[in-house]
Amino acid sequence: MLKIFLVAPLLGLAITLVANTLTTVYLHRAAAHKALTLAKPVVFVFRVLTWMMTGIRPRQWVAVHRKHHAFTDEDGDPHSPVLLGWKRVQLTNVALYRRSAQDPETVNRYAKDMPPDKWDRYIFDHAIVGLIVGIAVLMLTLGPIAGAVAAFVHANLYLALSSAVNAIGHHFGRRPYDNGAGNLQWLAFLTAGEGLHNNHHAVPSAARLSHRRWEFDPGWWLITVLRWCGLAKVRLSEAVVRAKANGRPTRSAA
Repeated sequence: MLKIFLVAPLLGLAITLVANTLTTVYLHRAAAHKALTLAKPVVFVFRVLTWMMTGIRPRQWVAVHRKHHAFTDEDGDPHSPVLLGWKRVQLTNVALYRRSAQDPETVNRYAKDMPPDKWDRYIFDHAIVGLIVGIAVLMLTLGPIAGAVAAFVHANLYLALSSAVNAIGHHFGRRPYDNGAGNLQWLAFLTAGEGLHNNHHAVPSAARLSHRRWEFDPGWWLITVLRWCGLAKVRLSEAVVRAKANGRPTRSAA
């Protein structure tokens, strides 16, 4: 009983934190914005884990996110709380995402640099299979009931937090820069940095989302470790990020 009511929910939360880290570092910062380059073995591991934990097709996620930046809070934004209301986006973000992700025109236009490869065709494009594999691993590890509970907790937390970035993160929070997103540190802790959304919209091409000493970006902590190991290269230097965020022209890049 302890495994079902305590261990399984905690493991579900832990899996969500890992999935959110994969989402922000791999899908968001590396794939969508090219803010950093990851070594090929790291990319493959991240693809496998993303497939098992979320069932997301990377090129679809990238396409939807790039369209969001192209039409932020304007007609064409796939999930704007300014247009739809933050409560509706929070509750229906999954449907809004799927509508845009399954539109071939959106994917072809905004993810043309990510054509499907052989791994996509044979493995990663089969989203349901990935989720089944992930759930099966949990059930074999914890037992069928506890594994199902962990999977249920993870699925609901991941979807709710992903929705929160698009809904709450574009309605509430501090706005040190002149854009419609907000900074929410509590959300940043739960989403590996994504809650620092005002900072992100100020400099979308920056790999680091924390701009001030009191801001914490867990996704950047992983990127730092990968850089130390020679497995990641960041596109912009700290000086460039600060200059761009403050609206000043800059010349240097790392």
